Amino acid sequence: MDDLKRWRRDLHQIPELGLEETQTTAYLKAELEKMGYQPQPLLETGLYVFIDHGYGKSVAFRTDIDGLPVNEETGVDFASTHKGIMHACGHDGHMTALLGFAKALKENKEPILYDILLIFQPAEESPGGARIVCEKGLLKQFNVESIFGIHLMPLLDEGVIASKPGGLMAECGELDVKVIGRGAHAGLPHEGVDSLLIACSLINEYQHILTRMKTPFHPAIMNIGEIHGGTARNSVAKETEFHGTVRCYSDEMFAHLTDSIGRINKGFEEAYGCQIEWSCPPFYPAVINDKKLFNYVSSITSLKELDEPLMLAEDFSFYQKEVKGLFIFVGTKTKEFQSGLHTGTFNFNESVLQSVVDMYMKIILNYQEEQ
Repeated sequence: MDDLKRWRRDLHQIPELGLEETQTTAYLKAELEKMGYQPQPLLETGLYVFIDHGYGKSVAFRTDIDGLPVNEETGVDFASTHKGIMHACGHDGHMTALLGFAKALKENKEPILYDILLIFQPAEESPGGARIVCEKGLLKQFNVESIFGIHLMPLLDEGVIASKPGGLMAECGELDVKVIGRGAHAGLPHEGVDSLLIACSLINEYQHILTRMKTPFHPAIMNIGEIHGGTARNSVAKETEFHGTVRCYSDEMFAHLTDSIGRINKGFEEAYGCQIEWSCPPFYPAVINDKKLFNYVSSITSLKELDEPLMLAEDFSFYQKEVKGLFIFVGTKTKEFQSGLHTGTFNFNESVLQSVVDMYMKIILNYQEEQ
């Protein structure tokens, strides 16, 4: 626990944004080298450790290492020293748990049949470092058979370890829409094409996709969180843009949602004489957990099954496109720590990280090929 607490608090003080994690990576490299490892560079800023047991197949364990552009408000004495950046999503804890696992592997005396790949991955929050890692062929290089990862979760009570087979987290896309109309004086509205009014109607119309244009048995979310339009109170707005997110649990449903957006946009262009520029490319796929891996970990640990999936997103899903994988939530909620992820007050007890180290050790010590 002394090491876990020190690592977590050191890392918490030096958060960095995606693909800028140079100080973080230097710290991780130094700590791994103290243990006797020879970490190798991964992308611009990450690293990996390959532990060769001569088996020819690997089990991978992954942590994300980036922070968020969030101002810290925890008031702790180990707060971020990088202004405007914070580990507000628990990645400092994820890294610490993997460091703890690395140390436990060095101290382990029991036989391990599989090779092990430890992945310290940059840029989970954006632009999705896992996708780049997969494109570079890291999993193929070390013949990875399965992969495991965790995420601290303030929605669950402290110490609870939970997941579910199948869909756990959503596929997501970033929706950007610009409506281009024609400006005019507010006293002569018929001379213009009101982009602001059209944008508001579009936002409402998009919600009909969820309630009337798809089956109710496949969950989906379409949220608009930002809108900007117009230049003066007494003018018809020439341009308005808005931004949001689209989330669901399959590539087919995502395509249906975005195709429907496109058809609605074309109809509005025809009806109102405006121009609509828009895009909504898929950002991260859905996190789909392997059922056999879930049952395996449930049989050797206190892993609980969640009642329902979440509409959050995670780039761990890119690994699951290549190999079978299991993503697990680790509860952090206490009376003291109840702030949500991506908030300036998010914090947790380091004691929960020991349960992750113990779980990882049980996974690898009992792992068999048929899993």
